[in-house]
Amino acid sequence: MPLITLIGLPGGGKTSTGRQLARKLNERFEDSDAVIEQQLGESIRSFFEREGESKFRDVEEAVLHDLTLNFSGVLATGGGAVLRAANRTQLRENSTVIYLTASPESLMRRLRFDVKRPLLQTSDPLGRLQELYAQRDPLYRETAHFHIATGRPPVSVLVTMILTQLELAGVIDPYTVPSIVDPTIPAPLQ
Repeated sequence: MPLITLIGLPGGGKTSTGRQLARKLNERFEDSDAVIEQQLGESIRSFFEREGESKFRDVEEAVLHDLTLNFSGVLATGGGAVLRAANRTQLRENSTVIYLTASPESLMRRLRFDVKRPLLQTSDPLGRLQELYAQRDPLYRETAHFHIATGRPPVSVLVTMILTQLELAGVIDPYTVPSIVDPTIPAPLQ
């Protein structure tokens, strides 16, 4: 199965959706931010505060390069993964990319108590989300093969929407994924 990568703004559901999608596909799941923290030996927030965004993006680029070439399964990326052209190219050429879209207002409802995301630790987090959306939405769209609006559906519905999209596009064969095959429907003749 090809690598499936989820991109989108912070709080868009990439990790929770990615975990469930990987479970449904019986594949491995990885979160690039978790890999980065493991390599750094500290939180992204503390590294970010000490070293700055540019150094963090260097580490992120190296991790994404490695993951897109050596990992198979479902990958959730950090919200800023698309900021560098090299990352956008690497993701688009070496994986099937799904952009989980959400408005800044809906993201703010999800993130209002979050203290882990360094870019949102401001006096106006909604304004910051609106800036991030204006800056990153075109980059997400440039990178993605598919767009899925996260809005209000529960994660299980989002996963079903993604699976349907991937099946219709021929990215996955539902008959090779035991968790999504309806056993009452016979498999097609080979």
